[in-house]
Amino acid sequence: MIRNPVVAGQFYPDSPSLLNHYLERYIPKGVPKEAALGAVVPHAGYMFSGGVAGAVYAKLDIPDTIIILGPNHTGIGAAFALMDKGIWKTPLGNVPINETLAQLILSETDLLTSDLAAHQYEHSIEVQLPFLQYLKNDFSFVPITLTHTWYSNCELLGEVIARAIKKFGEPVLIIASSDMTHYEPHEKAKAKDSLAVNRILALDPGGLYETVHTQKITMCGVIPTAVMLQVTKLLGAKEAELIAYATSGDISGDYGSVVGYAGIIVK
Repeated sequence: MIRNPVVAGQFYPDSPSLLNHYLERYIPKGVPKEAALGAVVPHAGYMFSGGVAGAVYAKLDIPDTIIILGPNHTGIGAAFALMDKGIWKTPLGNVPINETLAQLILSETDLLTSDLAAHQYEHSIEVQLPFLQYLKNDFSFVPITLTHTWYSNCELLGEVIARAIKKFGEPVLIIASSDMTHYEPHEKAKAKDSLAVNRILALDPGGLYETVHTQKITMCGVIPTAVMLQVTKLLGAKEAELIAYATSGDISGDYGSVVGYAGIIVK
């Protein structure tokens, strides 16, 4: 089963040489690496969020196995969809799905469904892969898309993924793919996003969920982020660090309507 890229040439270059040039520009060199349990990384076009994403990836000691949790922007496919076999193609090559970990996760719950349709046109996971490929030659991953849901489902998904990782018995990095506030003035977006970021830094998935809803923060990956926080807490997370924050206005110069991007590592 092959999942072909759908936003190459749009969100990032479809030319391998040009894509490598972009990644070299966005990923700082000489940054000390550290092991992490999880991360929040934006998924907009590289022109806008590549600097924030690159700052996160530059600091990560990337393990051989990764789970990427992304929101389902398209509305296609199962509500909670895991692709459990095959490869994902990017201009930089193929990334295999870790079928062992995927099956362990599916065996823990009926809430997740093995489903290709939810992944076929969704960009939030795809845009993470070239950063990882640039930094690591050989890794496998498990892609999971999540639609909006009750917080109780975030807790349940976090518990089952954590159990599966423990059974898997090897280091796993959990990436939550998310942008922050969408299409509000720069200062208002920053103020709202700081409320959500503070809950992530406090390792408080329930508080993040409540804050996003009560403050009407248009954080598209709140469910993936809440699940990632739940998983990492169960795996022993002690702290989180804000690596970078920016808005699209910092690039475009249009501060009237921006999208926010936060890069965070959970250790």
